[in-house]
Amino acid sequence: MPRRSSGRSSSRPAPRPAPARSPPPQPAHHAPPPAPAQSGGGSMLGGIGSTIVQGMAFGTGSAVAHRAVDAVMGPRTIQHETVVSEAAAAPAPANSFSGSDACSIHTKAFQDCLNGYGNEISKCQFYMDMLAECRKNSGSVLGA
Repeated sequence: MPRRSSGRSSSRPAPRPAPARSPPPQPAHHAPPPAPAQSGGGSMLGGIGSTIVQGMAFGTGSAVAHRAVDAVMGPRTIQHETVVSEAAAAPAPANSFSGSDACSIHTKAFQDCLNGYGNEISKCQFYMDMLAECRKNSGSVLGA
């Protein structure tokens, strides 16, 4: 069936021939499957040895870092300070027990506690118990 023309003259370009088709695309190349895992390949000593070596490397690195910080900041120094309390610096009262007593250490600790806490005698109960136990074991009596 031929086309009809509508009486107008239109200049249409002639239809283009279809472009030549290229061959179909090749299938995509996939990566090879992963290698199978080695089962039972290492010894127990190998795992522990590896951990030990890793720890030694970490320790060495830490030591090197400490030395580098010391080089920049200066060496670390530790100062030991002793604080002398007023009770220890003052001479012992005249009514204290003699040092020849086997329980003199406990007696002095109890006396120091009483001097330090004054009316809070419950805080000195531990020292009183220790003194009583010492005197019971040594055979001496309180106030002797």
